[in-house]
Amino acid sequence: MSYEKEPASHEEHLATMLRHYEVERFYYDEAALLDSHRYDEWLALFSDDARYFMPIRRTRTQRELDKEFTKPGEMAFFDDTKQLLAGRIAKLKTGRSWAEDPPSRTRHLITNVRIVKDDGRTLEVESNFHLYRTRLNSEETSWIGSRRDVLRRVDGSFLIADRKIFLEQTVLLSRNLSNFF
Repeated sequence: MSYEKEPASHEEHLATMLRHYEVERFYYDEAALLDSHRYDEWLALFSDDARYFMPIRRTRTQRELDKEFTKPGEMAFFDDTKQLLAGRIAKLKTGRSWAEDPPSRTRHLITNVRIVKDDGRTLEVESNFHLYRTRLNSEETSWIGSRRDVLRRVDGSFLIADRKIFLEQTVLLSRNLSNFF
């Protein structure tokens, strides 16, 4: 992992701080859209060629840690394009998605945002999340993990071109996995 070097000048330091603020703000706005069920607006944050991938995590020994997560092309919780995400959203909007009727109440907490690389057009960003969900009267679920995103600069903001979601859990205790990360 090659994190950005410290800026050499005061101006570069301010530019780095501003870029970091813009990325954090983008993520906080994204979380607010998800928590308020504004899924069409959330989907608009993705590029048309976006990939949304959540591999399955398996417990491995120290010498097999390279096999801890499934790879693209192998089994995954999600391996979606923007079109597949749109289909999931369309299903939610029908009111006939048993896993989300009544809808879940969620809180997306985003933290430890780090810009790993910025080539001027795209940024590679890592962040941690805690997604808390409550359903019905007593069903509670928490997912904790990290995300690795590729963000593209577009018209003064960003689009998510690639999202990889890595859960800390190896066994999911929730009754479904119908929410977005």
